[in-house]
Amino acid sequence: MTASALVLNSGSSSIKFGLFDIAADEPALLCKGLLDEHEAKPRLVVKSPAGGDLFETQREASDADSGHLFAEVLGFIEERFADHRLRAVGHRIVHGGPDYSGPVELTDDVYAKLDALTPLAPLHQPRCLEPVRTIRAIKPDLAQIACFDTAFHHSMAPPASRFAIPRRYEERGIRRYGFHGLSFEYVAGRLAKIAPQFVAKRTVIAHLGNGASLCALRDGRSVDTTMGLTPLDGLVMGTRSGTIDPGVLLYLQQHERMSVEDVQHLLYHESGLLGVSGISADMRTLLASREAAARQAVELFTFRAAQQVAVMATTLGGLDCLVFTGGIGEHAKEIRAAIGERLGWLGVHIDAGANDAARERISSSGSTVNVFVIPTNEELTIARHCAAVLRAK
Repeated sequence: MTASALVLNSGSSSIKFGLFDIAADEPALLCKGLLDEHEAKPRLVVKSPAGGDLFETQREASDADSGHLFAEVLGFIEERFADHRLRAVGHRIVHGGPDYSGPVELTDDVYAKLDALTPLAPLHQPRCLEPVRTIRAIKPDLAQIACFDTAFHHSMAPPASRFAIPRRYEERGIRRYGFHGLSFEYVAGRLAKIAPQFVAKRTVIAHLGNGASLCALRDGRSVDTTMGLTPLDGLVMGTRSGTIDPGVLLYLQQHERMSVEDVQHLLYHESGLLGVSGISADMRTLLASREAAARQAVELFTFRAAQQVAVMATTLGGLDCLVFTGGIGEHAKEIRAAIGERLGWLGVHIDAGANDAARERISSSGSTVNVFVIPTNEELTIARHCAAVLRAK
């Protein structure tokens, strides 16, 4: 019987998962799926690595809590992959705070520390931790491993990691942490394989999706990023504002009489592409729309992304390589083209044909910056970490 690990990547209303054979040096995907709670009747879908249907079930909303659906997932795995012993469940945990710079087994003490970080990622941390409790109730002896979105950025140092606030708050852990680290880790590793000559070069990875951030890398290590203490900072996102004048927040509280909870909801759920367009948080919808507000939202998204690439280039002292990843970065050729056009002064020139075809390398022959499109794979990164933790045990 060979060993396997179940990987869970929890979003705001859905959980992507994958089952990996971890017996070999490189984990191999056995099946993948989605636990979708968008619909009135939450749905569980499991597919083969090639995308073929393996299993599907749907529950009534009244009895479709996550416990029922996770039991279905585990039951399917035990029946379909009986020759694979499930050794662990790996979780994407958004915030690891100052204590966790690598994967760790989820003991009661670790769980309590991560739960205490919820105010730093109120939209994400509870969703990441909920499956931990559920699986512990179903299979209390099954190892669970936390893999952190902040861990990749632990190499970031002052001044990039520092806020200009009284030093006593930094001593309490108020600093820039950065996120999307599991994605950046995978893409950095993939870039090292397909173009090893760029490992030592000045590289910016643009993870563009409903959540979006940039990472500046030198020698494959994070030296700067656009998100800070929370996943709210930086680029324009689907429903999140990104960087905003703190005076706006004071104004909303003092003159619009908004509570802290109201402001938090505004910044996390009503802003970004949705707030500017008044139409949708989905980039595909906005690109297809003829409404002026949709065009304005897209323009702000690309303006801010290009602006922040230049900021990352300042940290690096130049730019040799730009990589697009994430749902928008991988699939929206219009967004890549618009960002590239704004960065022409920096030496970024995108080949239109290569960009339309979403080739791996999309920079033109005259571009002094090499531009790539590399699909991310956070689940594989988590599987690798699970295998490493289990081997260490």
